[in-house]
Amino acid sequence: MKRRLTISFNAPVTLWLVVISFGATLAGILTGGVITEKFFMTYHSSLTDPFTYLRFVTYIFGHSGWSHFIGNASYLLLLGPMLEEKNGGKVMIEVVLITAVITALINYIFFPNVGLCGASGIVFAFIMLSSFTGFREGEIPLTFILVAVIYIGQQIYDGLFLTDNVSNMAHIIGGVIGAFMGYVLNKGGKRR
Repeated sequence: MKRRLTISFNAPVTLWLVVISFGATLAGILTGGVITEKFFMTYHSSLTDPFTYLRFVTYIFGHSGWSHFIGNASYLLLLGPMLEEKNGGKVMIEVVLITAVITALINYIFFPNVGLCGASGIVFAFIMLSSFTGFREGEIPLTFILVAVIYIGQQIYDGLFLTDNVSNMAHIIGGVIGAFMGYVLNKGGKRR
C-alpha cells in the first residue's frame, strides 16, 4: 500500500511568525505605510500611549517592503524549524519575545530618532542560536566563533562605516541574545 504524502505544520512558531509578518507587510504596502507606522514599527512615542508598549513586540512583523520581508522570511524558514525541533516551541517564543523587547527598549532609549521594523534582530538571534547546535560543556564551537566574527563583525563594520537604512544595532543585539540563549540552553543539555 502506498503511503500518501501530507503537508505537516512542522514548526508552528516559525510558520506563524512568517505568516503574520506576511500579513503585516501586505497591510503596510496596501496602506502606503500607515498600518506599519501605527502597529508594526517601534519608535520614540509617548509612554502614555498604550500602542507604544504593543509596538515593542509587534514591530517584528512589519517590514519596509517585499525584499525586506523575503530576506528575513528566508532565514527564519531556513533556521527556525531546526531550532524549534531542538529547543521546542516555548523556548523559541521566549527567544523571539526577549529579542524583540530588549531591542525595542534599547532603540527607544538610545536611538530616539530611529524607527525600527522587521524581524532582522530575530534572524540574527536565530543565526547565533543555530551555531550552538553542536555545543558540549567546556567547549566553544568553532562554528559559533566563525558566525560571530562574520555576521556580528559585518554589522559592526557596517554600523561604523555605512550610512543606510539598516538597523545594525538590532542585528547586533539579536546576535548577542541568540549567542547568550544558545549558551544557556545548551549548557545543561536540551530544554523543551
